[in-house]
Amino acid sequence: MSETQIPITTPNYRDKNDDDDADPAGGCDTCIVGFFTVIIILLFPLFLPFCIKIVQEYERAAIFRLGRLKNKKASGPGIFFVNCFTDTYCKVDLRTIVFDIPPQEVLTKDSVTIRVDAVCYYKVVDATKSVVSVDSASQSTRLLAQTSLRNILGTRTLTELLSGRDEISHEIQTTLDKATDPWGIFVERVELKDLVLPASMQRAMAAEAEASREAKAKIIQSEGEKNASKNIADAARIIAEAPQAIQLRYLQTLTTISAEKNSTIIFPLPIEMFPQK
Repeated sequence: MSETQIPITTPNYRDKNDDDDADPAGGCDTCIVGFFTVIIILLFPLFLPFCIKIVQEYERAAIFRLGRLKNKKASGPGIFFVNCFTDTYCKVDLRTIVFDIPPQEVLTKDSVTIRVDAVCYYKVVDATKSVVSVDSASQSTRLLAQTSLRNILGTRTLTELLSGRDEISHEIQTTLDKATDPWGIFVERVELKDLVLPASMQRAMAAEAEASREAKAKIIQSEGEKNASKNIADAARIIAEAPQAIQLRYLQTLTTISAEKNSTIIFPLPIEMFPQK
């Protein structure tokens, strides 16, 4: 039984395997490059300033020859040679780039609108991919960071956002790094800068926190009174078992009063001096 195959067409799309199998330079291209190379050799002193290029230690150059990528690996750092008639090149900065994700309003999972902004750190690790695979690697990364921030925060509740900022930052960084990897970009880290709550929500949270503190204060006060009453009961039981202890307490009281410069002094009298009914 024969199988019927349905052809699938993908207009305006070239697979990367097709690029690998394609002839890097046709016969016409070779002739053109050879012709201009001979001219450069014959007039080398004249074309030398146009053929010698320099890139810094933190830069790489993706070279295109007649519209094709000359080498998969970017050139640099240092001096490299280009054919001023057939070659063009694009410099790529490999240093870490920092940008602010603009503040935006996000609706959380529990339907609370917050205003959030963040900062992103990324760098180019493959210069050729950043030039060939995307139109503007920097702008694309910035726009993707905004959408990723909004999408991830929309799946969390307000409590999770306030208590798990480090975890959310790591999740955003992982998502961005995975999405930008085909562009030759590595996202180092993403940090949430500020979470701004609505004024009504701030007042509600402040009232809740105040009520919680008052409840804890009352619990602590009641525990203190409970312990104090236990101590008083123990002291009363000890005095009841040993009546002489009250006399010692009288003496301690006199010592305390005399230490303070009081004009009034109280002389306690033994209870036995009072008539008993």
